[in-house]
Amino acid sequence: MNDFLLIGDPPIEVYLRNNSLAKRYSLRISNKDNKVSLTLPRWSNLKEAKEFAQSQEEWMRKHLSQQLEPIQINFGKYTLLDGKKILIRHGSGKAVRVFNDELFVPGRDEELCGKLRAFYKTLARERLMKSSDYFAKILGCKIKSITLRDTTTRWGSCTSNGRLMYSWRLMMAPPEVQDYVAAHEVCHLIEMNHSPDYWKLVESVVPTYKSDRSWLKINGNLLHQYML
Repeated sequence: MNDFLLIGDPPIEVYLRNNSLAKRYSLRISNKDNKVSLTLPRWSNLKEAKEFAQSQEEWMRKHLSQQLEPIQINFGKYTLLDGKKILIRHGSGKAVRVFNDELFVPGRDEELCGKLRAFYKTLARERLMKSSDYFAKILGCKIKSITLRDTTTRWGSCTSNGRLMYSWRLMMAPPEVQDYVAAHEVCHLIEMNHSPDYWKLVESVVPTYKSDRSWLKINGNLLHQYML
């Protein structure tokens, strides 16, 4: 099977991803680079895959047209922290620090993005480990490990053996949204689905989950604008 399909005119490149666990065809558009991916179940064939992609051409063009322009990171420009814009300033010493709603980053211009990524990752590990442990204690389940990535299609994930993954870009979202994502993934340690019982479980630990989830749906693409 080819690695990608060309759909419509002008053509949209749709990259194919095999997933033996998938039960249906599904499309995703990366917030980071606008890459369109089509997940293929084990039983799929090229003809059906192309027909499905063609049936979704209008949806793909609509969402691609709504993708935001990337924001370059430089001193004197803004980034996001806890759901708010924060000005990036030259800092001294070795550590990145926040003071008076400004972010002070030491080092040369070419080191800025790397140091900001490290700052977000350190903050994410501290906060999300704390939140995850808190919800796991309430729900009586155990976490095996937590990893951080720069994912483009999901904010977190959970495996049946207790391994959690989070996007470090969550540190750009409001703190209550960060906590919601932690609760969302920890609840999957009990319910590995999105059934009504699962959402009741989420609501039992985060009563505001609907507004937090809505924030991510509306604003999540903003977090991927920043070129880090």
